[in-house]
Amino acid sequence: MAEERRNTNSPAQEQQNTKGQAPEQDINQLLKVRREKLAALQEAGKDPFRITKYDVTHHSTDIKEHFEELEGKSVRIAGRMMSKRIMGKASFCNIQDLPGNIQSYVARDSVGEEPYADFKKYDVGDIVGIEGEVFKTKTGEISIHAQRIDLLSKSLQILPEKYHGLTNTDIRYRQRYTDLIMDAEVKETFVKRSKIISAIRRYLEEQGFLEVETPMLVSNAGGAAARPFETHYNALDEDVKLRISLELYLKRLIVGGLERVFEIGRVFRNEGLDTRHNPEFTLMELYQAYTDYNGMMDLTENMFRYVAQEVCGTTLIPYAEEMIDLGKPFERMTMVDAVKKYAGVDFDRIPDTAAAQKLADEKGIHYETRHEKGDILNLFFEEFVEEHLIQPVFIMDHPVEISPLTKRKPDKPDYVERFELFIYGREMCNAYSELNDPIDQRERFKAQEAALAAGDEEANTTDEDFMNALEIGMPPTGGIGYGIDRLVMLLTNSPAIRDVLLFPTMKTLGKENQ
Repeated sequence: MAEERRNTNSPAQEQQNTKGQAPEQDINQLLKVRREKLAALQEAGKDPFRITKYDVTHHSTDIKEHFEELEGKSVRIAGRMMSKRIMGKASFCNIQDLPGNIQSYVARDSVGEEPYADFKKYDVGDIVGIEGEVFKTKTGEISIHAQRIDLLSKSLQILPEKYHGLTNTDIRYRQRYTDLIMDAEVKETFVKRSKIISAIRRYLEEQGFLEVETPMLVSNAGGAAARPFETHYNALDEDVKLRISLELYLKRLIVGGLERVFEIGRVFRNEGLDTRHNPEFTLMELYQAYTDYNGMMDLTENMFRYVAQEVCGTTLIPYAEEMIDLGKPFERMTMVDAVKKYAGVDFDRIPDTAAAQKLADEKGIHYETRHEKGDILNLFFEEFVEEHLIQPVFIMDHPVEISPLTKRKPDKPDYVERFELFIYGREMCNAYSELNDPIDQRERFKAQEAALAAGDEEANTTDEDFMNALEIGMPPTGGIGYGIDRLVMLLTNSPAIRDVLLFPTMKTLGKENQ
């Protein structure tokens, strides 16, 4: 009975099929009709907005997966009506709920003459509750034979045409609620996002980590190289900032004796928007006492593998045109070796900043006067290396100039015990053997403040309370920060960060061209 599944579009949707967009006057007329239908229902004492609850017994997928147990039994489902086909005394409609959708057969003789007449006036987009028996149609489609149908909420807007959904990307992001209704893959992405975060929590809790919360409004936004958003706290008459990192407060907790802590939360960086960056994003940081960056590498590799297996059922992950293998041991490479491999330059043989700047001039690498040898090494890495790092690889041992919170390597004090994990040319996390020497830390903060005075708006300032905590004493500690959104992008094969944020940052309507 193939016809039972055919969608019956509203007149506006039919015009969208042929013209792409219904004329504004027709849309306005259809919207007016919907409001008139609501007014008639209210006048008849059938206002759907007065209904406060509906007892749901099953979801669509429950019925389909357990058909043999439920055949001939009564169920109650609720959801949005996505299509309707009127055939005289009997009709078909399709109801969409969280996990999927299911067909319902609605006959006048089963629901009653007046309810059936009301049902015929329902619109695509209305939210309904259906009670009835589970059966299969002649073509074998699992359906519900309605015995009762209730209008639970009246839709006063018109959904996009079913088979094309929202094709305007800007509208998709602004009206995520409509995007979720029209595109099952979008809904699945955000269901999977939730599962990813749950799996991360399970893994870390099994490793003995405590989940904590730290302040979002701070007087000193440190722990990362980024410009903060600034605001004013009226009650205290103080200027404060939105946090750019979770680091400095979590380290205070390590000082306090909480040996393994993590936090998953929003951070805010006053920067641009692109496929990998949103000013408001989800960061996870964790800190573990009595380990170093090697321990953090082991934890990261095991956690990525665990989460992929739990959420995707495999460690072989398709992304764009590649297959990312999270099951194999992740490669480990120093930043110097990576630049040597892909740029043909050995920074171990470059004696000083002047020589590094000369080399940058020769290679066409732009740098600022304040940049030292380590800064220029990092510029070479960004220019020549990142795009080649497709399969998981830990890039280790960064220059001290770009790592103000990290322990130096005992045998190479110009470098620090730090790594970044790269997959598909993207940084997935950033980790350190945490600097716990308060004297060295104060000198690093001084260098950061000098950079700030020289024009680096992303440089840190000295956090005196954090310095006091370090002077009380912090044990040897490994720490790491993960961009949760980028991990979700990887595991859902999403090309842009906006595709994994329910409500990404958008310019206010009316100001797009300003």
